[in-house]
Amino acid sequence: MSQAKKQAYFVTGTDTGVGKTFISSLLVRQFARRGLRSVGMKPVASGCERVDGRLVSEDAAQLLAASNVELSIDDINPYAFEPAIAPHIAAQQAGMRIDLDHIQTVFKRLQAQVDVVIVEGAGGFYVPLDEQHDMADLAVKLGFPVILVVGMRLGCINHALLTAEAIRQRGLTLAGWVANQVDPGMAMLEENLQTLRQRMPASYLGWVPWQTATDTLNVVELII
Repeated sequence: MSQAKKQAYFVTGTDTGVGKTFISSLLVRQFARRGLRSVGMKPVASGCERVDGRLVSEDAAQLLAASNVELSIDDINPYAFEPAIAPHIAAQQAGMRIDLDHIQTVFKRLQAQVDVVIVEGAGGFYVPLDEQHDMADLAVKLGFPVILVVGMRLGCINHALLTAEAIRQRGLTLAGWVANQVDPGMAMLEENLQTLRQRMPASYLGWVPWQTATDTLNVVELII
């Protein structure tokens, strides 16, 4: 086992569909290239497919593929739901409750085996997990720095600044933000990016261009 200092980051996004899994996988691979035992974790996933009698999250599978450590998919993704709906509703339909203590226990089990864990949230920062808790509560419980994925499309400035403010209000460290171009035809991309770099209260970790293949995972280097 490497003697490197253990690291962990919580990845959230300005919305759903902004590329959190892609960026999380990129980070897992980047740390692995540095010689660190690196793995991604997707605590809660909706829209899973049933494969050989079990639910499998495509996001969790991508994170596992990016890792350089052999680990159980059940630890990578403790809560998997079939409907592609909000996690708290999917859990209700399945007769389950998303337990933050259980997620923390599984995280600690993963962390004991690796140097770096990248934990990817579901949806945005305030996506509900049950009647009382949301993804922000999970981030607070885990307590490590947050990386914000900003989906570069119309409206991204407002969404990014609001999410950054929410992260800081919860007492968490915003380690930095990544600009991920999710709209290949976004108007005034450079101007929007420049505005975000001026206004965001955290380090700019890099820009990921519009892509259609996983090759980008091996060529983009984020500043972290």
